[in-house]
Amino acid sequence: MSSPTVECVPNFSEGRDRRRVEAIVAAMCVDGVRLLDWSMDADYNRSVVTIVGPPAAVVESAVRGAGKAAELIDLTRQEGLHPRIGSADVIPFVPVSGIRLEQCVLLARQAGAEIWQRFGIPVYFYEAAASRPDRVNLEDIRHGQFEELRDTVRKEASRRPDLGGPGLHPTAGACAVGARKALVSYNLYFDSSDVAIVRAMAREIRATAGGLKAVKALGTLGQGRIQLALSIPDFEATPISKVYSTVSQLATRHKVALVESEIVGLLPEAACERESEWMRQLVGFDPETKVLERRLEAPLNWPGAE
Repeated sequence: MSSPTVECVPNFSEGRDRRRVEAIVAAMCVDGVRLLDWSMDADYNRSVVTIVGPPAAVVESAVRGAGKAAELIDLTRQEGLHPRIGSADVIPFVPVSGIRLEQCVLLARQAGAEIWQRFGIPVYFYEAAASRPDRVNLEDIRHGQFEELRDTVRKEASRRPDLGGPGLHPTAGACAVGARKALVSYNLYFDSSDVAIVRAMAREIRATAGGLKAVKALGTLGQGRIQLALSIPDFEATPISKVYSTVSQLATRHKVALVESEIVGLLPEAACERESEWMRQLVGFDPETKVLERRLEAPLNWPGAE
């Protein structure tokens, strides 16, 4: 029987200063933990890191990353297109092998407790780790972002963190820690700068508005073009080919053309549809480096490692 392996995909609220992001990633180097991917987005001012390894080691790695992020990122001076409530904004734990989602919930709770105890950063639990129905969806926790939440938590008991508080950390905010299935982060770009179009498309496609099951959508302006940023937490229920087909229909209706698309982070092998149009449109997609199972066999070197 193989040893349990868990994935963790922390998102940090820094995507412009490479030295800061490298320092955060380097702080996450823990014996037994493999670094699979890390990327930065300047428009979002956000970075995404993917690590895997034994459960206890991955928890420690994620907690160290949250602490380093709190040291280096001041949310009172940070801004970007992506909503956020913390310097270490979200930390989800994902089962890979030999471990169940229910066990990842326990890992999320352990990580949250350590983040609060070590760094004084309050924690919200979301997705499968949520302790309340109104905190399953990350969007509900993150409503109003850091600036609004900072004031609201002191006035409304319903918005207070699950651990710590009641106030947020003055510069690091709060951290949302969760457990979930493998998620696909899929961005699509169009030949227009009219952000109203892509926001309308996002409203039509997101699950909470009656669109595609389990799909989350955000319409923004990035790199001078409108962008539809999608999170697909259950690609078995809603295959990416179906998402692509729906987006293509919406683009035709709104009279814009899909220019290119990208996967942020890693793509599980089970989500790949090899001969599909959506995969042919991906920019910079190399299966050897962007498919999770292949990267497991060839992890990256940690920043600063010889």
